[in-house]
Amino acid sequence: GPHQGGKLRQGTACLSTLPGVSAGNGCGHTLLTPHSGTLSSKNYPGTYPNHTMCCWRLQAPPGTSLLLAFGDVDLEPSEHCAHSSLLLADPQTGTAYGPYCRNSIPSAPLLVTNSSTVTVLFNSTSHRSGRGLLMSYATSQHPGTHYTQEHISPDPPLTMCFSVYCPAGCKDIHGDIWGNPSQGYRDTSVLCKAAVHAGVIADELGGQVTLSREKGITLYESAFANGLRSKRGSLSEKRLVFHKVCCLLSPACDDVLEVVTFNASSWWHEVDVLGQDRAWVAERATFSTTGHSWAAEPGAEVAWLDLDLGTRRNVTGIITKGSSEQHNYYVTSYHVSSSRDGKHWRPYRGSSGQEDKVFEGNADSQGEVSNAFIPPIVARYIR
Repeated sequence: GPHQGGKLRQGTACLSTLPGVSAGNGCGHTLLTPHSGTLSSKNYPGTYPNHTMCCWRLQAPPGTSLLLAFGDVDLEPSEHCAHSSLLLADPQTGTAYGPYCRNSIPSAPLLVTNSSTVTVLFNSTSHRSGRGLLMSYATSQHPGTHYTQEHISPDPPLTMCFSVYCPAGCKDIHGDIWGNPSQGYRDTSVLCKAAVHAGVIADELGGQVTLSREKGITLYESAFANGLRSKRGSLSEKRLVFHKVCCLLSPACDDVLEVVTFNASSWWHEVDVLGQDRAWVAERATFSTTGHSWAAEPGAEVAWLDLDLGTRRNVTGIITKGSSEQHNYYVTSYHVSSSRDGKHWRPYRGSSGQEDKVFEGNADSQGEVSNAFIPPIVARYIR
């Protein structure tokens, strides 16, 4: 693009911003980590607002350099991009890239810098049109960042495994996914968003994704998994199938684990309208049970269910389902704890490690909802 590699221009007023943060009233969905991230302008992909600015300060670990992927730069054109612009600055070398707008777009979708620090500055004045800005970044430890399979090059042949790097923060970017973890995904799905849905990466961290492009199927079923709802989709020529690395080495890692015994805080002893007893005991929490399931005693302040797996196992995720259409009960959210001895419990905090993770559960009694454990839990007991 114009001025690429030129000297730093005046106007990058946010060089004092702390690393890994954004500032300004024009910032949209943003997730910045030391190794990768995603950033967008406010309202993206709707029209970005007038008279706003946002500054992102990207900081990679020492000894690495930043690679920036331009997902979408759609800023209203003006002479020298004076009305709306995107400008990238490398304060270490004094180099600037841009300004960019619709009549002056980046010359390549990937910008490889030689710096571990880059400032991204977005400005707007009065304008009528434009989706705004969507970008991602990774470090030189990773080959690139991808939103859609169109960015993968060369085009991989059918059924051959290939690998891409997905940045942190793809869960909330604009775009749809069709399919589910067991079937695979329609090839028009946003790739990295589908990877979060499939549970192969955590949105807070991003990471390397291994997948294959296989023959399409007639119908892709909708599913709710890892906080995302996929769409029901029709026939496609190809589909995306994600692989957990351990499954490439050992297919058994996706096996359903057998529960030796169930235990619960309490159970509901129901007497129905006909005066018949119905026991909602812990053993009825088995996934294959038809009819009523386990339920805690009504009014119980604390309700938990323990699963004893018999021996220490590698637990990569959980699938929950409601009782049945006849008994319309289901769990909407839950925490998970694990134990090696059944006495000392450790709450699951996920990849962020800051606070106990709350998993999104079911919205009805019929559907199944999947949630991945990234990293996996190694334990005998799950609560």
